[in-house]
Amino acid sequence: MALFSNISRLGAKVFSTPVKGFTKSQHLVRVIRYASTVELPKYEFILASRVGEKSNVGMIQLNRPKALNALCNALVSDLTNAVALFDNDSSIGAIVITGSEKAFAAGADIKEMRDLTFSSCISKRLLEELNLLTSCKKPIIAAVNGYALGGGCELAMMCDIIYAGDKAKFGQPEITIGTIPGAGGTQRIARSCGKSKAMEICLTGNQFTAQEAEKMGLVSKIIPADQLVAESIKLGERIASMSPVIVALCKESVNRAFETSLAEGLNFEKRMFYGTFATKDQKEGMTAFIEKRSPNFSNN
Repeated sequence: MALFSNISRLGAKVFSTPVKGFTKSQHLVRVIRYASTVELPKYEFILASRVGEKSNVGMIQLNRPKALNALCNALVSDLTNAVALFDNDSSIGAIVITGSEKAFAAGADIKEMRDLTFSSCISKRLLEELNLLTSCKKPIIAAVNGYALGGGCELAMMCDIIYAGDKAKFGQPEITIGTIPGAGGTQRIARSCGKSKAMEICLTGNQFTAQEAEKMGLVSKIIPADQLVAESIKLGERIASMSPVIVALCKESVNRAFETSLAEGLNFEKRMFYGTFATKDQKEGMTAFIEKRSPNFSNN
């Protein structure tokens, strides 16, 4: 189980074998509770923490201020490792990624990229690590303040929901430095905004405001900059209050809409819907509704 290997990696060897007198399920509860209290690793270019009233939201803040959070290789590794850690932490129901007030992420690290060759891009699998974020089963919320340009804009679009500060700026300026978006920019903007707008954004490199991004459907909500992170955490808490297994099924179903035809997507959704009736949380949710009380989901 990923959780056990994760706990072991963090040094919790005391829980490596069940304690006499505890069942396997009781031992698992002990491990999960320990996982939610163990100190998170220290990273070079991000700050990771558990936030929210129940500490059930994973917070990741990009922390490379001198470079406006430019996505160097080390930062991307830190980010993907932290997301994987939260994804395997059963106490976490949603993840928030943010930057600073000045910049969410101002793009890739051009100094690292300038001298690359075609063959080195292939051998290094350039940008593939960043795309690992899309395999996270838990919802990821991008809280975007300041600049989200190039790879920063692509990072935001990899997330499931984007909340933007009222002064945020987006853009894909790669064309202005002799290249094109390489981490999903051309594809995800086209799916969100349509061909014409995607062409304009990618072929001119022009920046666009949070208000324009919301109008295009790229951003879910605009929030005053000083309230952005708090509101994003509230959203994360709301999602984390739901059944984790049902949330994962719902996220997978919505994402399938961008990968298949409508007919195939409808069939996939129906299978996922039917599948919820094999869970205890579906029974608990509907029973709680009938009994007019709040559900107590168990992730089963």
